[in-house]
Amino acid sequence: MEPDEPGTSAVATEIMPLAFAKGNEKYCELCQREAYLQCAKCQVTFYCNADHQQADWVGVHERICQMLVSIRSMKDIYDPAVRKRNQLRKTHLIKICKLVAQSKLSEGKHEEALHAAHCCLQTSIDLYGPNTIQLVPAYILLAEANMGLGNLAVVAELLSQAEWAVLKNPELGASVQQQLHRSLGHYHTSVGNLEIALHHFSNDIYFACEEYGLDSSATTKGYFLIADVFARQGRTAIVHSLYSEVAERWHNHLNSLLETHQQHADSSVSFYEKAQRVEMEEMLRVILEFEQKQSRRDAALIALIAHNLAMLWFINGDLHKVKSPDGVRYDSVTQFLRSSQHCLKIGLPLIGDAVNTSRTPLGVVVSRQSDPGFGLQTLRTVSPKKKLQMI
Repeated sequence: MEPDEPGTSAVATEIMPLAFAKGNEKYCELCQREAYLQCAKCQVTFYCNADHQQADWVGVHERICQMLVSIRSMKDIYDPAVRKRNQLRKTHLIKICKLVAQSKLSEGKHEEALHAAHCCLQTSIDLYGPNTIQLVPAYILLAEANMGLGNLAVVAELLSQAEWAVLKNPELGASVQQQLHRSLGHYHTSVGNLEIALHHFSNDIYFACEEYGLDSSATTKGYFLIADVFARQGRTAIVHSLYSEVAERWHNHLNSLLETHQQHADSSVSFYEKAQRVEMEEMLRVILEFEQKQSRRDAALIALIAHNLAMLWFINGDLHKVKSPDGVRYDSVTQFLRSSQHCLKIGLPLIGDAVNTSRTPLGVVVSRQSDPGFGLQTLRTVSPKKKLQMI
């Protein structure tokens, strides 16, 4: 289920002390200090000052404001039917907070992700109780947000709590264990424990394969993160090999997405899918930049990355980024696929020159062939079963 799209601005009003029973003091949603303001829309969320109210609004509250009214205004907690409905509402609230936090983390908005992750944790504690296995995803989200803000001591504490919960519940699913190992890998990379980070990122890939399959695109981020650690160690040959694996897996995944997009061009994209695609583009740009800096460039891999970016932009509707060789922009997926030749414009400052390709059907990768006439690289198609190779 999707969170509401942001639109309106934050509005707060002062708390009227006489409106609440004695002993029912209100505390700030973010810092737990005494509150003096309340959200004017839901009137069940409180803040110590306008800055905290605005930060929470941007972070997550705008998307969950009206949901909180029914959850926090519930009266008859002894009615089993009412209690069950409230539990379902809290479950839905946790899912939305997770989606928002994951999206903001993908966009690099760690401060905003912090508020969504905090709401996710507090609601999880309220629903499942403290020290339960259901809190692990929220601990991981909070750890990732704090890592982006440089709060490494907080990260270590949060991940320790998550690890302890997992150790007490070894039957926990592979998906959560994958997320935990990824966060632990991020943490140890940040503090310079690169060998330990490699161990955790390897487990990230293992559990991703167990949960989603060996060839799933879900494993690509793990390979990308391992490559980053090897890059820090100066082991560029291994980095190149891992980046090649990431590029090929993304190519297969994007081909599939493009086929689906062609069949269902008007279908909506989920809130989290948008965030995943932002993260995908960032990874592809990092890989492209790395390959462009190598003394011996792998033109076939560069072309594959360029094709990935072109497909991703096209799927996202960024048609202005993908142009034909004569500068004409494509207006539809069909036109993109049927074009006899297309130039994948990746941005001249980044790639250094344009990458020309002949028309390639979906599922076909490319290999390099020198063409002195253009001064660039002309690409010819090869079987999808063959590895990219220099010809």
